[in-house]
Amino acid sequence: MTPELLRELNAARRERRAVMHVTDLETGHDRLVYEGDGEDDDLGKVVKRTFRSGKSVIFEGEDGQRYFLNVHLPPARIVVIGAVHISQALAPIARIAGFDLTIVDPRTAFASPERFAGVDLVAEWPDEVLEARPLDRFTALVAVTHDPKIDDGPLKAALAAECFYVGALGSRKTHGRRVERLSEAGVKDAALERIAAPIGLDIGAASPGEIAVAIMAEIIQALRKREPLANASAKQA
Repeated sequence: MTPELLRELNAARRERRAVMHVTDLETGHDRLVYEGDGEDDDLGKVVKRTFRSGKSVIFEGEDGQRYFLNVHLPPARIVVIGAVHISQALAPIARIAGFDLTIVDPRTAFASPERFAGVDLVAEWPDEVLEARPLDRFTALVAVTHDPKIDDGPLKAALAAECFYVGALGSRKTHGRRVERLSEAGVKDAALERIAAPIGLDIGAASPGEIAVAIMAEIIQALRKREPLANASAKQA
């Protein structure tokens, strides 16, 4: 890899952009492919699958030409809006599953270090936090405060950022009112349909711990089944 290509790769990783280093194993020629830039040939189809799986592979075409596809995906992370009992259970589960997790809640009575020891906890309004630490396609947003003043802004931001997972706590009735508010705020119907509500896989979860397990399972499912970018907009983003 040339120094120029290495600098470009490192810049993409710093910017949390999905990128792949493709090397022709016969000639040594290499290049970077950004998510959404693949062609529709056999190699392009493998590139797309590799972006989805996140696992580097060697691909051999019908002509015998072999390529090494070394994929670099940003580490998936979880942003939880609400320092509640579910969040307390979700934090260690996320850590075990290999996800970075941040909890945001302006209510200092809930967002206390005593309740969330060792957790990246931010006791500020979510809109301020997300302006400094923007969401992206490799972020899962979990809204669990039940307070529209706290949850609605991050949900809207998550849909605009195309987070791979957007979930919100609440009954279907509660979610119906949430959809009405977000629709009035300008969020399109297609985006609203992406909100997982009631949150978590339907495993009959009842306790905060069980709900946290259901949420984590749904996040993993969304990450592993996510659709890579469909066009070449990523490189110009």
